[in-house]
Amino acid sequence: MEPLDAGLLLLRVVVGLTFAAHGAQKAFGWWEGPGWERWQGAVGSMGFRPQRLFAVVSTGVELLGGPCLALGLLTPIAAAALVAQAAVIVLKVHAPKGFFNSKGGLEFPLTLGTASFVIGFVGPGALSLDAVAGFALPTELSLIFLLAGLAAGLLTITLAETADRPSTQS
Repeated sequence: MEPLDAGLLLLRVVVGLTFAAHGAQKAFGWWEGPGWERWQGAVGSMGFRPQRLFAVVSTGVELLGGPCLALGLLTPIAAAALVAQAAVIVLKVHAPKGFFNSKGGLEFPLTLGTASFVIGFVGPGALSLDAVAGFALPTELSLIFLLAGLAAGLLTITLAETADRPSTQS
């Protein structure tokens, strides 16, 4: 076992399970999370329409993408989805509060999103289900997936910003 593979395993497990835990907070209310009804309300208050669709997608990305990242399963796809989620979380929710987590800033979700990007870019390592299955994408294609994830997150924010604006039509 190479140190890099052990390091990637540890990073994947911590980041992936952290995302999964946040998804469980949203879906089930575990660990003092909002639960499904309150999460849908929060999504609506952020301007995402239709709020149920965005609540399902955001929760699903964390509940599915997190464990996939932790296991190193379909890693470039899972990482791209988590990068999209992190972009929305960072820019829509936490950036207005500054950098530090103590004030609700972007420090924590930025770290998770960056770690997801790096894992997707360098690959999951030898201690992963992708390695066992022989699944690997060329680095360039992984980068395209990750950039597409980032773009999807930015587009999602733009859609919410557009839905938030009052209509100028009479």
